[in-house]
Amino acid sequence: MIRIRELITLTKPRISLLSVATTAAGLVLVPGSPDRAVAVYTLIGALLIVGSANTLNMYLEREVDRLMARTRNRPLPAGRLEPGIALWFGVAQALIAVPMLTFGANALTGLLGAIALLIYVLVYTPLKQHTTASLIIGAIPGAMPPLLGWTAASGRLDAAGLALFAVIFFWQVPHFLAIAMFRKGDYVAAGLKVLPAERGEEATRRSIVAYLVLQVAVTLLLVPLGVGGPVYLAGAALLGGLMLALGIAGWMRGSGVRWARGLFLASIAYLPILFGLMVAS
Repeated sequence: MIRIRELITLTKPRISLLSVATTAAGLVLVPGSPDRAVAVYTLIGALLIVGSANTLNMYLEREVDRLMARTRNRPLPAGRLEPGIALWFGVAQALIAVPMLTFGANALTGLLGAIALLIYVLVYTPLKQHTTASLIIGAIPGAMPPLLGWTAASGRLDAAGLALFAVIFFWQVPHFLAIAMFRKGDYVAAGLKVLPAERGEEATRRSIVAYLVLQVAVTLLLVPLGVGGPVYLAGAALLGGLMLALGIAGWMRGSGVRWARGLFLASIAYLPILFGLMVAS
């Protein structure tokens, strides 16, 4: 008997819900009220496209997941679900999501959703075992949800929508590099290429600071592009300054696991606050 809970676990619900939230932000940040039907189709489509990507990722990495402490209890490596069921569940989500985004919103949104899915499943997932550059490639589909919302509501790909994409793109890199620092042993055991293991923690700290600078810059760039007002600008500057200060402090002191874990937790709090300010202003 297929347990619904196990199928839901394959979609990584917390990541999926965060993606839907940022998709919703992209929808409401476009000037004017979004069409309700378009908004509903876009949000459901985004939920399914992200769920499909996560499900297919778990299907492809089921053997790798057995080697990592944090993933070995997932439904597939733990043997609670047949791989074939996971494969068809992932494909079914995609077959619903792409037409829903295409015909419920517009062709551009459907195309972007399909591109994100293909990059995540067919490029990012296999590259994780071969190069640390997989993180940058994986950040492309990871940053797509707010852009899906923006293109669904506006029907165009413009500088403001791409800046929203860039906010999530640059946020992901220090976020995941921090995870790689305090879970390095897990990744090495699974044969996955991560920067702390391949080039050392000093290089990782430098990269974190560099991407934090880009992250802060792009959050401030949104204002001249017409996204966010004075309240957002002040809040983004304060939040960005705190994140950058945390990153620089860890770099200068040569901090390790404890600092990386703190940066990771701070990044989790940072993103929803930032988008909340964006929408509220």
